[in-house]
Amino acid sequence: MNSPDVVIAGAGIIGVSLALELRGRGASVLILERGEPGQEASSAAAGMLAAFAPETPELLKPLARESARIYPEFIHMVQNASGSSTDFRRQGTVALGKVQTAAPEYHEISEQALKQLEPSIVTNGLPAYLVAEASVDPVLLMRAVVKAAERAGIEIRSEAELVDARPRGEDIQAVTSHETISCRALVNCCGAWSGMPVRPRKGQMLYVQPPKSFQLERVVHAPDAYIVPRSSGNVLIGATVEDVGFDKTVEDLAIQTLHRAAVRFVPALASATIIQTWAGLRPGTPDNLPIMGQTAPGMFIASGHYRNGILLAPITAKIMADVVTGRQPAFDLSPFSPARFKREKLHSLRG
Repeated sequence: MNSPDVVIAGAGIIGVSLALELRGRGASVLILERGEPGQEASSAAAGMLAAFAPETPELLKPLARESARIYPEFIHMVQNASGSSTDFRRQGTVALGKVQTAAPEYHEISEQALKQLEPSIVTNGLPAYLVAEASVDPVLLMRAVVKAAERAGIEIRSEAELVDARPRGEDIQAVTSHETISCRALVNCCGAWSGMPVRPRKGQMLYVQPPKSFQLERVVHAPDAYIVPRSSGNVLIGATVEDVGFDKTVEDLAIQTLHRAAVRFVPALASATIIQTWAGLRPGTPDNLPIMGQTAPGMFIASGHYRNGILLAPITAKIMADVVTGRQPAFDLSPFSPARFKREKLHSLRG
């Protein structure tokens, strides 16, 4: 496909979800990926769909809540189209620690009542809240969206890094190290590699295998760690937040610190076996808000989702499909406009 309607640079959850939305609207779509699909921030995420977290920037909350609302529909579409499970779980979250701002979705629960629901959790004297949030396994989700895209006729080219993009008449020329592709529109979904001002924020995390008798249904959001149970029986523990550039080194001290933080609130995890450790690079911006919109005629960006890429994928796909096809989005995008970083070259890409 050398003259698709839309070229998307970046085969993470944002890029592939957008491709599926555009394909559903009749566009031909080609995805260019510098490495392999979904192997950066998307597969390295925890998958907590924390739409109501008080720390979410106020300007982002309407998008976060709408994306959470449509997530079941998104999961249904992806699983049907791919024939694959995503381990979408709706058991909710136990949040531990004082909520600093009013959050009506946070329902305080006594320690005794919590013990009835989740015997493995101890509060250490902190207030506990129940939150009706879901979670998903990002690795399974990425496999499913990639398979759904391929079945929909969307080509994904791996090891095809976009190195330049330039207008030619009414078209855009997308240039890789191997070829030049003409398209009507180009969307930069390259995550931490999107170019300034999007920068990587490293997150280290681990998977543990608890004893067979271990039971935990809900996500636990504690002060120094989050604990995410999977249907497989394994448990994810995360995560650090580090501004160290493109360094993905996994450090034993960080992993052990996270493990101990989780054990403080779920003591049964003390005997759990660490079975996997890794680090991912979240795409952050100076104001912790994503960048969505047009950067030049025929050129667009959807990046900088930081810790909310998995959550925001469905709503970002719908919004950016509207923007790319010239429709009016249902949300005011001015807080996320590339123009707020007008001195930066948002359509340029880091190699």
